[in-house]
Amino acid sequence: MSTQIRNAGSNPAAADPVARVRTLNDAFRRRFAEGQVVETPGVVELREADRIALLLAVRRFDRFDADNDPHGEHDFGAVEVGGERFFWKIDAYDRALLGHSPDPTDPAVTTRVLTVMLVEEY
Repeated sequence: MSTQIRNAGSNPAAADPVARVRTLNDAFRRRFAEGQVVETPGVVELREADRIALLLAVRRFDRFDADNDPHGEHDFGAVEVGGERFFWKIDAYDRALLGHSPDPTDPAVTTRVLTVMLVEEY
C-alpha cells in the first residue's frame, strides 16, 4: 500500500481523475495523436492557410479559466483566426465510437474526438 501512495504522490494525475483527463486532453490537443480531429463544414470551407492557422491556434490554446473550463478538464476553448471566432471541443468516446467512454482516464478504452467549428455551428 505504501508503494501506491508514493506513486500517487509522485504523479498527482494518477490519483486525481480530473487531472488525468486534463493531461490526456492537453496531450491530444497539442499533438492531434491518439484520437480523431473533426472539422465541421464551415471549417472545411476555409482557405487552406486559414485552416492551418486555426488548427495551430487550437494546438497552442492555453487560456483556460472558470468560464471555458468549469470542470478543469481542458476540453473546450475558443480561438479567433482571420477575424472569425471558432470553438473546439474534446469528447471522450468508447473505442468503437458508439457512446461515451466508460473511463476517460484510460486510453485503452477511450477514443478522444476533437471537433473544430465556427461559433455559429455550435
